[in-house]
Amino acid sequence: MEAALRAQDRQAGRAKQAQIDNLPSSILMPAASKNRAWHSDDFPASDRESQIDNLPWAEPWAFSLARILLVAALLGAPLAFGAVIPWAWAALGLAAGLGLFLWALGCVQQKVVKLVWSPLYIPLGLFFLLGVVQYAARLTLDTSETRQALVLLVTDLVFFFLAVQLFAAADSGTLRAFGLAVLVFAGCLGLFAILQSAAGVNRIYGIVETPLGALYGPYVNRDHFAGLMEMLLPVAVLYIAGRHSGFSLEASVWRISAVALALASLLLSGSRAGLLSLAAEIVIAGIVLRRAGARSGQSRRLATAAALALVAGVMLFAYVDPGWVGKKLGSVTYVNKTWADWAGDRKRMAADALRMWRDHPLLGVGLGDFETAYPRYQSLPTDVWIDHAHNDYVEAAAETGLVGALLILSALALFFRLAFRDWGHPFRSQVAWIRWGAAIGCCGLLVHSLGDFNLHIPANAAWFAVLAGIATTARASEATQDQDSITDR
Repeated sequence: MEAALRAQDRQAGRAKQAQIDNLPSSILMPAASKNRAWHSDDFPASDRESQIDNLPWAEPWAFSLARILLVAALLGAPLAFGAVIPWAWAALGLAAGLGLFLWALGCVQQKVVKLVWSPLYIPLGLFFLLGVVQYAARLTLDTSETRQALVLLVTDLVFFFLAVQLFAAADSGTLRAFGLAVLVFAGCLGLFAILQSAAGVNRIYGIVETPLGALYGPYVNRDHFAGLMEMLLPVAVLYIAGRHSGFSLEASVWRISAVALALASLLLSGSRAGLLSLAAEIVIAGIVLRRAGARSGQSRRLATAAALALVAGVMLFAYVDPGWVGKKLGSVTYVNKTWADWAGDRKRMAADALRMWRDHPLLGVGLGDFETAYPRYQSLPTDVWIDHAHNDYVEAAAETGLVGALLILSALALFFRLAFRDWGHPFRSQVAWIRWGAAIGCCGLLVHSLGDFNLHIPANAAWFAVLAGIATTARASEATQDQDSITDR
């Protein structure tokens, strides 16, 4: 029996050695030996076997399934009216929980917990803990609203955690597939919104009525549709620009067309805050390129992709625009009555929220309790029930006080530090292009949040959480992977 076992061990060892010797040199090549012939003896057997176990195809299937579930939830949430109705955001929470279970199962399968650390865990975790303390100590005006806000918050935190864990360890092909999924989804969603608008349909999917008739695409509110698109567009554009090998003519046409549809739908939403956020994203991208001293090939690729998409999108918008949308967007360049009313209403609601904060300076009125507290402070004459301050920052300060405001400021500071840490050489690999697209998309929504409440829309908040996780987490192998593909053509 012992002799048979030893024979099996020798046979398994020979098979393992054959697998190692047959691997491409680009996978197991030592960093110091790139300029000479490679041989399997360059590595000790234990190191070679360790690298075999860590190859992309050796990844536990649970991790891959968790990524698929994560992306499926992101794609499905906007289609469910932005996940603003109970069953939709409950399904989003279930998807987050199942994704977390699959990640844990993957750790069990690989027999080790490889936890990718992010400094953002600290302020985000403390902010959640603040909400728990408010709820447990009954320091809120309405505990049921705080409980619901905590459920939505923990869902977004889980999405952020999963994005960090699942994409930090992923190979470059996984992030490229994510970029392609974003491109296709943005194009299809933009096409649906344009067709629905052109048809004059006043119901979502032709069957669901909305309270104020301000629907656009699958969203009840046009501004929230614009908030989603301003996150997706930078990822889609930089995915196209980051493909160093280029596309065939047919592939280039449909990719640019998808971006043009997404851009035209954003403009047709008539969201002035969305237009200003898009302008901010263009400025940020230009500053990054200029500051990085990007190679001429990198600048040319990005400029070409952005220019083609911009021209095609504006032309499509001009063709479909019924007239009033262009006039509304044009009002951002001068102050007229419509613009003054729009800005004035938001200023009043923000001022009311600040007075709310003044009366509850330390811990606020309670997470999720702005709607409950606002009637006492309302100075805006309107028959419409106001449930948000149309400024995510002052609303968060009013609900969580000085403690919450400091945690939010620290989280924002960490986000910018992590997302822009490669300021000097941002486009060193194909993966980096998508990561920068995610960072710019998050910046766009942060600008939009000055005049709206996109982060209180579950679908948009989930997208923001995932993109923030991708933007702030660099893969450990990013510096060495795709080195042969960064040569400009």
